[in-house]
Amino acid sequence: MHLYLREHPVRTLILTTSSEDEGRGCPRRALVFRAEGPKAASQAMVEFVPKEEVDFTGLIRLSARQIQGCLGLMNIENEIFLVVVTLASPIGDLRPSSMKTEEVHRIQEVVFYGLNTSRYDDPAAAETSFPSPTYVDSADSMMMRETGYLNQQAQPSFYEHPAAAIASLFTTGTFYFTPAPVWDISSRLSQRVHKKEDLGDNFATYGGRFVWNEYIVKSLLDFRDRLDTSEKEELDKCQFIILAIQGYVGMYTVNLPTRPGDTGPILATVGLISRLGWKRAGTRFNTRGVDDDGNTANFVETETIFSTDAACMSYVQIRGSVPLFWEQQGLQTFRPTVQITRSQAASQPAFDRHFAQQAEEYGAVHAINLLGTRENEATLTDAYAAHLRALQSLGSFDIGITHYDFHDQVKKYGHDSVTEIRRLPSVRSSREKFGITTVDGATDSLITEQHGVFRTNCLDCLDRTNFVEDILSRTALEDYFMQTRPEWRQSVALWGYHRELWAENGDALSKIYAGTGALNTSFTRTGKRTLAGVLADATKSVSRAYINNFQDKSKQVAIDTFLGNLSQQKPVSIFDPIHDTVTRLLNERIKEYSTTKQIQIFVGTWNLNGRSSSESLLPWLFPRSTTFEPDLFVIGFQELVPLTAQQILQTDPEQKRRWERILMETLARRPNKRAEYTILRSEQLVGTALIIIVRSDITSNIRKVEAATRKTGLRGISGNKGAVGIRLEYHDTSFCFLTAHLAAGHLNVEERNSDYRTIVSGLHFLKGKTIGSHENVVWAADTNYRIELENEVVRHLATSDEIDMLVAADQLGAAMSSGAAFVGYEEGPILFRPTYRYNLNSDEYDTSEKMRIPAWTDRILYRGNSLDLEKYFRAELKGSDHRPVYALFRAEVQIVDHAKRKALQKKLLQAVTATGPDEKLDEKLESLHIDMPMRE
Repeated sequence: MHLYLREHPVRTLILTTSSEDEGRGCPRRALVFRAEGPKAASQAMVEFVPKEEVDFTGLIRLSARQIQGCLGLMNIENEIFLVVVTLASPIGDLRPSSMKTEEVHRIQEVVFYGLNTSRYDDPAAAETSFPSPTYVDSADSMMMRETGYLNQQAQPSFYEHPAAAIASLFTTGTFYFTPAPVWDISSRLSQRVHKKEDLGDNFATYGGRFVWNEYIVKSLLDFRDRLDTSEKEELDKCQFIILAIQGYVGMYTVNLPTRPGDTGPILATVGLISRLGWKRAGTRFNTRGVDDDGNTANFVETETIFSTDAACMSYVQIRGSVPLFWEQQGLQTFRPTVQITRSQAASQPAFDRHFAQQAEEYGAVHAINLLGTRENEATLTDAYAAHLRALQSLGSFDIGITHYDFHDQVKKYGHDSVTEIRRLPSVRSSREKFGITTVDGATDSLITEQHGVFRTNCLDCLDRTNFVEDILSRTALEDYFMQTRPEWRQSVALWGYHRELWAENGDALSKIYAGTGALNTSFTRTGKRTLAGVLADATKSVSRAYINNFQDKSKQVAIDTFLGNLSQQKPVSIFDPIHDTVTRLLNERIKEYSTTKQIQIFVGTWNLNGRSSSESLLPWLFPRSTTFEPDLFVIGFQELVPLTAQQILQTDPEQKRRWERILMETLARRPNKRAEYTILRSEQLVGTALIIIVRSDITSNIRKVEAATRKTGLRGISGNKGAVGIRLEYHDTSFCFLTAHLAAGHLNVEERNSDYRTIVSGLHFLKGKTIGSHENVVWAADTNYRIELENEVVRHLATSDEIDMLVAADQLGAAMSSGAAFVGYEEGPILFRPTYRYNLNSDEYDTSEKMRIPAWTDRILYRGNSLDLEKYFRAELKGSDHRPVYALFRAEVQIVDHAKRKALQKKLLQAVTATGPDEKLDEKLESLHIDMPMRE
């Protein structure tokens, strides 16, 4: 196929079949794209027309290469790009004997062509390696030669292409698609056989976990669904639309040993498909563990395929990060510290979701944990085991685990000894129970089906994991051969190819996640551990450390952008007035498919002055009475540790852990206790810490919990000042909580305003989320704003409770009124005395030599329509020179019933499309109701 550009009257991109495509039986068709009107930055118009209707007059052919297909439409910086594959190489046919070929191509180059901009028309100006002319399709060149446009070139561009980083992801050779005739590469063999009655519509049955361009191709698939059956079939034959997976695909053809009676040589294909999941995609240190939806980092489904004329065998394994909330922050060395960021009670729902999804997908699951006994890995292993025991106690799923210290085994007995893992009683039992999938070569029907998987992990799910998966794959093949043709087990060539496939697989997956090839591949390829292999592994380890620290963050942004993960991203829609009407109506009728729930939130802030306290925290945490039990406690501390040079350079986390224990012990010992609590998430930046504690019975309702920090001390270099933020979603409502310690000093108002602006602009959560992208935001901070009055006046007014006169001179109030800081935020009425600075264990303001002017440095500010402030006051704890402050909120959270929303959407669509000329649409829509019961 070819891609053409028409500049006038409206910029238009036209994807057409080529004479070569048509020679293979493709219909002569064109897919026409343009963007115009008020929504040109986010909406395209697409037409599927006969090629004869395309006027080639004045068209510019954008690439002399054959276009392989379209990955989708993408909005980048408010400009729409058509994403096409311009170069691909064939891998081969995984099942040559199948009734339908299963060829695979590897993507080598992708180009982003502007649909509503000509700024990047010159391919040479982009960082991607755009193609140079090599040949021109004869039939189309004749048309163009007649109009004199064969040699016309786009004007050169001098702008850096905004999609350059994304395009570079596709030059690594780790993306794959299927050429015509299309088959579903995103699904394993057993799934494809079960769905074979739908194989003519692979776009409707593809495996959504592994199609990496789902975000940018969805609008085109929706467009396809709106075509009639004959047009849909023609569009599929043209293969304008491509579904791509990332991971590894490899295959080899091998002659197998024969036995007496065989009529000729037996040719087999041995192949490997690794499908990398995209739902928690990213680089090594930026993406770890699990998310609240149960998706894990570096999740890969790997399928071993062995095919002959008689039958095809498939064996599936999965790998994925330890499904807990954990990370490794700071400068990543060779053994960075593992930090588990949520308690078991807070992380168990996500852990359970992960294994529930795997059990639903694969049946039984047997986890093989290869982590060692070193401190970092042992911490994860202990937590993994505890979570699994809790899940197993429910008795809902067939899930087992084998803990196997890979490094210890290799250290004691060498790499060869690891092959014995397959003979461990627990592993052997699961192997026999799970079985394999086999398909009859003549009828394409299932003979046997695999009913469980091994889920293998190490720390990164790369080197050790690949080593063990290789062993299990070979074992499955040997078991299959023993049942069918035992002599095939003696094929040296077959096992050589098998080793090479797993070595290549390890390298490919490692390059995606860690930036270098896998370790131990020399042993995987040759079965021997050599000095050259050891040196190569050492080099890779050093390269990984460099890449992970200095290159992975920009790569992570490119991945998130391509997947549509950034908070401000908008997908490109295709003009469809019916769809637009239904979307508008759904938004207007949100109350019909959602409910609201009232929750209570306690927010507190306390500058500890680097001190410990033996006072009871009950007067602060339960200011009304002990019968008040909020859903969330949000506690901000400042000067948790003394702000010494040593603490600033290397913060001691022990004080944060100590205060976590104090808080939890206070909650546990409170009288009239009715609810249990657990720490959801905590985060520390030197002396500033934020701790969120929630009721244990609501943890399953809270998702997408993330933490981030931003330094503001010494112009952003030092963490003695700065902010900590934690964001979360309670049902379908988003919250962002922050604690901060702003610049000190009575006169440093502008420095404080500047710190606020730095935090707002520089504190980012994952996937582009910012403070401002949340529906509800609460600050609990030592803002350090002072009172603009003389010391004696302030003290007199404070002790006389003349609060209004002090509030009138408050620096923070002035900053908010002038728009210098905290624009759009509210604060409750200040009805309490200034909280700073007191003599320790006293009600007397500072009598030291410095005689600090009393001030309300400790403040709680908020914005959000869901928040209703009930009380704002201070507590009389005297162990610091600050008094703690608290605010009690009621918040309304929204709970969307997605099944009910989908039902209403379907009814609205039917009503809009079926409205006759004599019917009044508004009256018809008003009469629509949903009969489904609302979920609890």
